[in-house]
Amino acid sequence: MKPPPPPDPNRYATQDLNVTSTRPWPEEKERVVAGPYDYLIAQPGKDFRSQVINAFNAWLDVPHESLVVINKVVGMLHTASLLIDDVEDSSSLRRGLPVAHNIFGVPQTINSANYIYFCALQELQKLNNPDTINIFTEELVNLHRGQGMDLYWRDTLTCPTEDDYLEMVGNKTGGLFRLGIKLMQAESRRHVDCVPLVNVFGLVFQIRDDYMNLNSKEYSNNKGMCEDLTEGQKTSDVEVKRYAVSFMERTGSFEYTRQVIDVLIARARKLVSEIDESGTFGAGIQVILDKMCV
Repeated sequence: MKPPPPPDPNRYATQDLNVTSTRPWPEEKERVVAGPYDYLIAQPGKDFRSQVINAFNAWLDVPHESLVVINKVVGMLHTASLLIDDVEDSSSLRRGLPVAHNIFGVPQTINSANYIYFCALQELQKLNNPDTINIFTEELVNLHRGQGMDLYWRDTLTCPTEDDYLEMVGNKTGGLFRLGIKLMQAESRRHVDCVPLVNVFGLVFQIRDDYMNLNSKEYSNNKGMCEDLTEGQKTSDVEVKRYAVSFMERTGSFEYTRQVIDVLIARARKLVSEIDESGTFGAGIQVILDKMCV
């Protein structure tokens, strides 16, 4: 059998090189690039953010087509951010299963998450509303500012002030909640400002999540025991973790945290009543707040 002829470099003189706009992106390549993302979304979470969006929609009454896009965008951003979080936190479990970067590798997982950020932006363009692009950009900037400070404190063993922690949470966690609600407001014909309420929602959600990470058996099963204490692999000694948790309990940290959560939930309920004077449309929000009590 004769060997194949050598490649002809002259083909580049006439070959169509406009590969990005004239050729469809093959499905098999999409599976490669989106692999870590697809792996994570195949393991469904509690879909809390979608529940929040649907509850707020009782006030905002966003057109169905727009709401579908917004829900999809928020879900994409949330899942992609979890991929990055797990890399940055050196996590081993997510939703009770191995994290994506331990299967696909760190570089591919980071690229997949970044890819989905921009796929979400493409999806958002379907709304044909310039305000939504500005909202997307603003809150993604906030999210990365919050995450950056969180990582800095962890890696430099810096204990932030309580106010700095709240600012970080407002950016990191509150950003994605705000993103969804602001997008809904941009697509709604009703002039209802839900941002102050959703800001409190974000604080309650993250403070409660941090608290439950140290106190909940379910969280330990899904993410590892006291995983927030070992971000960056500073310690994996179970006894050290138990001592840290015991110390926080003895010194009143957990009791203080529970009190803060109670105060914030009460503040959220007051905001609900101010928005929903008739008491007709805020029931879904109240149910979610009930579930957030500790």
